[in-house]
Amino acid sequence: MTGITPSQTVGPFFAYGLTPNGQYAWNDAFTNNLQTSDVSGEKIRIEGAVYDGDGAIVPDAMLEIWQADAQGRFADPQDSRAIPNASFKGYGRCGTHVTGGYSFDTIKPGSVPGADGKPQAPHILLSVFGRGMTMQSTTRIYFDDEAATATDEVVNIVPVDRRATIIAKKTAPGVYRFDIHLQGDNETVFFDV
Repeated sequence: MTGITPSQTVGPFFAYGLTPNGQYAWNDAFTNNLQTSDVSGEKIRIEGAVYDGDGAIVPDAMLEIWQADAQGRFADPQDSRAIPNASFKGYGRCGTHVTGGYSFDTIKPGSVPGADGKPQAPHILLSVFGRGMTMQSTTRIYFDDEAATATDEVVNIVPVDRRATIIAKKTAPGVYRFDIHLQGDNETVFFDV
């Protein structure tokens, strides 16, 4: 057979293997609860919903986050500042449910150094996978109650009228709202990484 192999989309997913969230009889390798017994820092919840270009909910998307701990250290062998005996991994995964909603229980990350060594505002990296997408879309979640967000180098490359799409809003003590719009007038800013 000759020719180009047809493209694939990155979803929909089988929750059984990718986003089980305690629904099946095994220990989940991935979960939306990143809080571990030995983690220090402010415990927070990030919640929201995923919407398509028409404003309809997306009930079968998969979200992954990766973040530093409260001291700005990553659970990665390349980060020599990491605490090797901590069980906090800074990685989580969840699927959206029938209402398009999702949530992550984690800690507020600390500032991490940028490529130039300057501190970046606390943020969480987020990837969105879904039906009809040939690649995941990647963005950052910043926090509206962090003063450093306004001066962050990455935030400031985003046009002023679009910056709100990457900033989570505090809605209650320890709770932040971050809705994701895959297309349309309110489209979340995604980065080419």
